[in-house]
Amino acid sequence: MASVFLYHVVGDLTVGKPEMVEFYETETIESAIRAIGESTECGIPVWKRKSHLSMVETSEMRQQRFVGILNSLDIVAFLASTECLEDQDKAIKTSVSQVVVPNASLLKQVDPATRLIDALEMMKQGVRRLLVPKSMVWKGMSKRFSFLYNGKWLKNADASNNSSNNNLTINTNRPSSSSGTSNHNKFCCLSREDVIRFLIGCLGALAPLPLSSISSLGIINPNYTSVEASLPAFEATRKLPGDPSEVAVVEPIPDGHCKIIGEISASRLWKCDYLAAAWALANLSAGQFVMGVEDNEAARSLLDFAVNSAVGDESTANGIGSTRLRKFSSRSIGFNPGSSIRMGRSMYRGRSAPLTCKITSSLAAVMAQMLSHRATHVWVIEDDSDDILVGVVGYADILAAVTKQPASVTLTPVNRPEGGFTTEFQN
Repeated sequence: MASVFLYHVVGDLTVGKPEMVEFYETETIESAIRAIGESTECGIPVWKRKSHLSMVETSEMRQQRFVGILNSLDIVAFLASTECLEDQDKAIKTSVSQVVVPNASLLKQVDPATRLIDALEMMKQGVRRLLVPKSMVWKGMSKRFSFLYNGKWLKNADASNNSSNNNLTINTNRPSSSSGTSNHNKFCCLSREDVIRFLIGCLGALAPLPLSSISSLGIINPNYTSVEASLPAFEATRKLPGDPSEVAVVEPIPDGHCKIIGEISASRLWKCDYLAAAWALANLSAGQFVMGVEDNEAARSLLDFAVNSAVGDESTANGIGSTRLRKFSSRSIGFNPGSSIRMGRSMYRGRSAPLTCKITSSLAAVMAQMLSHRATHVWVIEDDSDDILVGVVGYADILAAVTKQPASVTLTPVNRPEGGFTTEFQN
């Protein structure tokens, strides 16, 4: 295992991270849309309010207040219901508690001295956010040996040998290193994107893993969720996976495979016009939704639809809409199809094409793609075909790859033409 995971602690990743401001379940959808626009991984943690504002919480009490994570696709799917489309003004004033899916296992509070390898084990098992106390004592300095922290030996030197269930409790019950009373309620929130960003700065320490292809590492997930382009776009919300929150829009071909032409996902809808996207999700086919009606004659009759909301112009920048009537356009839901489609491409393809990589792409290249596009996943296509979908790679797959124990090295004799023998290393 790479030493970077053993010699670094969670506190190293919190340097420069802003203090987390809790978003409560009593807030409105309108407020959530603004908050999501400034979030990571297209979603925000949702909390219950404290019963007493002056109360000093334990980590267990704080964990019980956590509700779940709300993302952009959750909101668009909610707004696409018939009831919400009939009264959009009422819909965006709805309490977040009516939309967020409760799942307390998505967030875990940890001490800044928690080893990075332990944090990654938690994330591999489903944790998406790490809540880390901010401390005046913590200097943000890398600890050469993380089991020695602030002059005290921590009992986690052998934690990597424990079972996965034990990994989830490592360092979480230890008194926080935040000793100052003024900081006992201040936290920052680390996401998997933060972890990947840290790892891409440590590629040398992970060598030769980053240059290995994703197919050779076995991290391509073939169990993706998809919907045919001819089906209603709303069908995507009926079988939405939890992680990553995405559905491939595909076009079947005669040989039984599928071409990917787009996606309906939280990352794609992250900063869109939510009301326009909701209408499109409820009224268009999946293919029309991802291509933009401007590029398809069959959908141009829908251009006379006007989205009429009761939200001010100031909210437009936050993806909520505006008071004036406007024609529906794919640009209003975050897709920007090109003025022309190249020959040989699917009729749906434009600049709204999904983020893809080849099966021969290196792990480092995929990580860089995800970070540069602020995406939670990358679709994987065949190396020598035209967009034949193979699978998907998400954060969990990458974390599994970088923390995987290296294969045992065996020595195999190789017969040389000269009659001699040499030794070849095989993984």
